[in-house]
Amino acid sequence: MENMRDRDYLSQLELMVLLAILRIRENAYGMSLAREIEQHSGRELALASIYSALERLEERGLVRSERGAPTPERGGKARTPFDVTAAGLRALRSAHATFSRMSAGLKELKPVAS
Repeated sequence: MENMRDRDYLSQLELMVLLAILRIRENAYGMSLAREIEQHSGRELALASIYSALERLEERGLVRSERGAPTPERGGKARTPFDVTAAGLRALRSAHATFSRMSAGLKELKPVAS
């Protein structure tokens, strides 16, 4: 069986995280990504699942992060903003192209038999 760490495809969550980072740009940190994904997908995600996806994406070189400066409103904690790398953008474009090819010509998305 294939090792999940060696896969080259993106999960639906990873795709949503990459798209959310691109939508937000400078303020792309965990909580803002969760809000963006919920607003545009209607899905409420656990913050832990978003950070887990970010960790996987960063390990694969698809996103990068840089620890920000501590802020008083966060009790001295620093935010960690994320940015999509060139490799991440290529992976996102590839996934979009694949999805477009697979769905091309479909008139309806419903089962053949009920």
